[in-house]
Amino acid sequence: MKHTPVDYPTAERAIRDCGLPDFGRATIREMVAISTRLERETGTEFIHMEMGVPGLPPARTGVEAEIEALRSGVAAIYPDINGLGALKDEASRFIRAFVGVDMPPECCIPVTGSMQGTYASFLTCGQCDPARDTILFIDPGFPVQKQQIAVMGYRYASFDVYDCRGDRLRPVLEAFLARGNIAAIVYSNPNNPGWFCLTDGELDTVGELANRYDAIVIEDLAYFAMDFRKALGTPFRPPYQASVASRAKHCILHISASKAFSYAGQRIGIAAISSSLYHRRYDGLTQRYGGGTFGTAYVHRVLYALSSGTSHSAQYALAAMFRAASDGRFDFVSEVREYGERAARLKRIFIARGFRIVYDLDIDEPVADGFYFTVAYPGMTGGRLMEELLYYGVSAISLSTTNSRQEGLRACTSFVKPHQYRLLDERLALFQAHHPVA
Repeated sequence: MKHTPVDYPTAERAIRDCGLPDFGRATIREMVAISTRLERETGTEFIHMEMGVPGLPPARTGVEAEIEALRSGVAAIYPDINGLGALKDEASRFIRAFVGVDMPPECCIPVTGSMQGTYASFLTCGQCDPARDTILFIDPGFPVQKQQIAVMGYRYASFDVYDCRGDRLRPVLEAFLARGNIAAIVYSNPNNPGWFCLTDGELDTVGELANRYDAIVIEDLAYFAMDFRKALGTPFRPPYQASVASRAKHCILHISASKAFSYAGQRIGIAAISSSLYHRRYDGLTQRYGGGTFGTAYVHRVLYALSSGTSHSAQYALAAMFRAASDGRFDFVSEVREYGERAARLKRIFIARGFRIVYDLDIDEPVADGFYFTVAYPGMTGGRLMEELLYYGVSAISLSTTNSRQEGLRACTSFVKPHQYRLLDERLALFQAHHPVA
């Protein structure tokens, strides 16, 4: 038995008590539960890199606006299901300022975080045409989105974009779309977990093929403007957040306050639906709801059934943050740049201890440093590596849970504390000594 930072028999028992036939498929929440239990039972500090929760203070502009709204009495009033007028206006302006495209205020819908937004988007897209019952994921991706598909009983297809970047993307994507059953395409940009970003050429391909095969593109911008390789964050001036919005006729952008504004606890975001999609009528929606457009079905049928609106006071907060950012008074990109600095430092430690970065390139350019990064260790599957690192007080999730075809782990930078860099290096040095590479 190895001498490890976490008591070996206790960790073995905790893993066994999970009752998972394949520990490599443990979810984010399960890994949090195991690592928290081991901290409590052994008194050993863990380096938590499993859960993507913001680790910075919330934007003060939002907090003050929400407090003011609560004091004015909005908590007693149901919010308009279409959204607060000021928020819709500011969301449209924010998108014009930082994406460089026009999204009319009517088409900017507040949602209870991007989680609810993607659920509503999947649900509505899958009801437009009975023949199109499948959501296509450009993977790897956020594991819970697959769970959303399972909950609503839809089908999904996916492919790992690792081996088909650049010009190789077109034939793979077109092969799926040509089947005629794809209702929507979904991906995140920057990517969760790989932190790569689809290039302008790749976004051209996605938009062109989506238009040709009449598919809706769902773009998850949870990590808005967090490609720190570029000078993003100056309103109304390029470079802009990379997006399919100027290329795809029918698209939905999900912009969340959780990461970019560190406002995760209030569950607030925007689903921005392209005007042509918002106003389009689909036979499937007419048969189900008796009429209306995609946008009205999304808002008045689906969102209304899910939550009857989004937190009233949080809408005031998001409107204020959007307004301050677009005015140039709130440099939100600089506020979150710390994640990139953490990632760069953490990557150096992992690489020095024999690990490698899995999703390492955007075609021919190193990926950005940001909220997530991916690591692998020679000779180990992602599942085994995830389990082994628990004995060393390091917690992350296997890439297999993100539908990646690569072996390795997703590591999040948000909860790493300043004193833990040295601790991580010491533990990985011990891990390397216990697991020598031939």
